[in-house]
Order: sequence, then structure tokens, then C-alpha cells
Amino acid sequence: MNKRECFDDFERVVLPHLDAAYNLARWLVRDPSAAEDVVQDALLRALKYFASFRGGSLRAWVLQIVRNVSYSHIKAQQSRMEVSLGRGTGAAGEEGIVMDVPDPHPGPEATLVHRQALGQVDKALNALPVELRECLVLRELEELSYKDIAQITGVPIGTVMSRLSRARQALRKAVIAESQQAAPIVPLSVVASACGVGTSLAGRGLR
Repeated sequence: MNKRECFDDFERVVLPHLDAAYNLARWLVRDPSAAEDVVQDALLRALKYFASFRGGSLRAWVLQIVRNVSYSHIKAQQSRMEVSLGRGTGAAGEEGIVMDVPDPHPGPEATLVHRQALGQVDKALNALPVELRECLVLRELEELSYKDIAQITGVPIGTVMSRLSRARQALRKAVIAESQQAAPIVPLSVVASACGVGTSLAGRGLR
């Protein structure tokens, strides 16, 4: 296979996973602009090693590269922050990212309540430790199997399941606590739906 054919195959099978790659990068680095850089770097690495791919889940393979690049970015960012102490500025995106998501609910009151719930989930998800956040994103947003998540994160399936359980518990507690302090208070039924399991998070349109 020549380079042109390899590149054509790469575009055909890898680019469909571009949204998932960006979604994971954004939730890990918590900066949309940095996430674009991470995905670009990851795609270059994936192209470089594409010929050596020997089967399995291509999506998991791509996301594993995205995760590795994201962690490299986070470490570099932390190093820069250590050098820049005293400037009074935090890492880009550290306050969390609340996406402006189109809301299907009719009526201004329902729209407001739903947006409050989404904002609380975004804030709570961003506050999770990165190792818990990545598992929750991969499972609930990208709907990957435990096996694929274990491959991407490089930990046993049992550890993935444990992290998911801890992440869900922490997310629920944080969102409920936030909703109880909000004015007006977001109904707990809305919060529970927003931070539940399965397709509830995936249905939020944050891809």
C-alpha cells in the first residue's frame, strides 16, 4: 500500500471518530481551543502509526491516542503554571465549560430549568478528578464498553468499574448540592435525569 492509499484509508476509517476525539479532549483539558490542538496532534500521531494498527476497536485506539496527548498537554500546562506562580491567573478553562446547548424543551420556564440542570452537571463533571471524569465521559457520553475504556485508560476493567461508580456518586452529590443552593431551585427529578446513567448524559447534546 502506497502513502496515498494509506492516507485515503486513514481518512475513511478514522475521521468518523473525530467528534468523539474532540469530545474526550475537551472534557480532559477543559479548554475548547486547546482541545482542538490536542485532536490535531493526536490525528498526526494516529496517521504516523496507522499502518501498524493490527485490528481491534479502531475507535478505542484513536481515543487512546487522544487521551495520551491530552495528558501530555495537562502535564505541560501544570509545569507552566508552576513556573508562572504569582501571576494570579489559572489554567485556561479551569472554571469549567458550560456549553450553549440547544434546548428541546418548550416554554421559557422549562428551558430555564433544563439549562440550569445542564450547567450544574457541566460544573460538577468538570470538578471531578481527571481519572474519574475520563471514565464517565467515555462510558456515558461515548457509550464505550468497559473493555474499550480499560484499553484507552490502561487500567483493568475492575478499576474502570470502580472509577465509574465513584464518579457517578460524586456527580450526583455535587449536582444535588448545587441544585439545593440555586435560586430558583432546580427540581431533583430534573437533576437525577441529567446525571443518571446510560443515555441520559449522552442525550444532552454535548458531542
